[in-house]
Amino acid sequence: MVRVPDPGRLVEIARSSFGLRLGEEEARSFAGLMEASIASYRRLDQLAEPSLPVKYPRTGGRRPEPEENPLNAWYYRCSIKGAGEGPLAGKRVAVKDNVAVAGVPMMNGSATLEGYVPEFDATIVTRILDAGGEISGKAVCEHLCFSGGSHTSDTGPVLNPHDRTRSAGGSSSGSAALVAAGEVEMAIGGDQGGSIRIPSCWCGTYGLKPTYGLVPYTGVFPIELTLDHVGPIAASVSDVALLLSAIAGEDGLDPRQREVRVGDYQNALERGVEGVRIGVVAEGFSLPSLSEEDVDETVRRAADTFRELGAEVQEVSIPLHRDGIHIWNAIAIEGATELMVRGNGMGTNWEGHYSTSLLDAYWRGRTALAGELSETVKLTMLTGQYMREAYGGRYYARARNLARRLRAAYDAALERADLLLMPTLPMKATKIPAPDAPREEVVARALEMIPNTCPFDVSGHPAMNVPCGTSEGLPVGMMLVGRKWDEETVLRAARAFEKTGAYRAL
Repeated sequence: MVRVPDPGRLVEIARSSFGLRLGEEEARSFAGLMEASIASYRRLDQLAEPSLPVKYPRTGGRRPEPEENPLNAWYYRCSIKGAGEGPLAGKRVAVKDNVAVAGVPMMNGSATLEGYVPEFDATIVTRILDAGGEISGKAVCEHLCFSGGSHTSDTGPVLNPHDRTRSAGGSSSGSAALVAAGEVEMAIGGDQGGSIRIPSCWCGTYGLKPTYGLVPYTGVFPIELTLDHVGPIAASVSDVALLLSAIAGEDGLDPRQREVRVGDYQNALERGVEGVRIGVVAEGFSLPSLSEEDVDETVRRAADTFRELGAEVQEVSIPLHRDGIHIWNAIAIEGATELMVRGNGMGTNWEGHYSTSLLDAYWRGRTALAGELSETVKLTMLTGQYMREAYGGRYYARARNLARRLRAAYDAALERADLLLMPTLPMKATKIPAPDAPREEVVARALEMIPNTCPFDVSGHPAMNVPCGTSEGLPVGMMLVGRKWDEETVLRAARAFEKTGAYRAL
């Protein structure tokens, strides 16, 4: 039951949170005045809140034994069968472990949530099951999804199926690894800075970050409401289009969704690229101290392949692209600190469905286990809190304003081209840091790869990793970026390239 605070507690709250000095009599007066408002909170406990539907029977599943989980990519295994027929019939789907599946534990890579079991299905889970798909389990993700490497989850590192000494990429690490290894046909990933495209690049899968808001985020653990995306990872372009078709569209519960336009993704696939204008973004190559020459060369050969397929390929310059990571940093660091560290993981001031059981579990776990947070989360929250205290949110606001310029720069380039092309990541999969690696190495391997991916989480454009070759036995990915709501052109170009056979899966 919600209780009125005693006067001493009010004195402390006033002083520590607001710099307000209350005398004992004043505090007693305010405590008395609070009684009427607190009564409303008590009444809320007596009312039943609406939940998300759970339409299909299931059991809670199980933690797989190590011999069943050679890549450490499964968090939980289960088998939830959906409708008897539908476009996803016969398809096994792994769900990233920041997505709620009723009755199946959800950890989000972090001990702060270990033991939490959602009582509801995320919208996309219901849609997958309605389309006839089978939820085969929860895929490991990175610690609170704050890593582009695959070494930060509290269940241990996810291993790259091409070389088990190397990173699978993150934060949707398990999702891409399971698809690449053939354990499922498709998977759900989340993307705030590249977390669908990064593991897809390093594991050699197709991964699409859709247009911001195309796929509902309801029932998925957020990081920053203006950056949150969720989308498909699959072993083929056709399966990416199939899964996207099943999960796209408004649900009326997600504030990220506004004037959503769903396309005919399946029928777009075989249109080819004759006459499609592709702009090769100069600033996406030769990134100082990051780009590997063989990666750049492989992606440029892929661009030449499009020319051979009948596309019009030319180089374009978008100077602001190189500043995209700086804009993203301010938004992600301060936004995530406010929502996930100072806040409760859900925030306020938006309409939609709040997952209150998840909110409560995370708030209690984070408070009790702050020392167990990953190095990347600690770095983010320390930086974010410092910037808020020292500068009052000015730089978050400035970055959000600059986001409009960044979006406009891409839009201008996409008036001259139908698609933009660049390396998804500037380097091949890196070595997984040793358990006793210094903090500096752990953080570097988690964050260094994102300069090309994170700007499109800011701008909201659809962006897809397309495996385009290998070097030293490791996959190389190119990224195709389209106009907002134009996933069809991205997918048809990806399919045209896929048919050349330039990349062969495991």
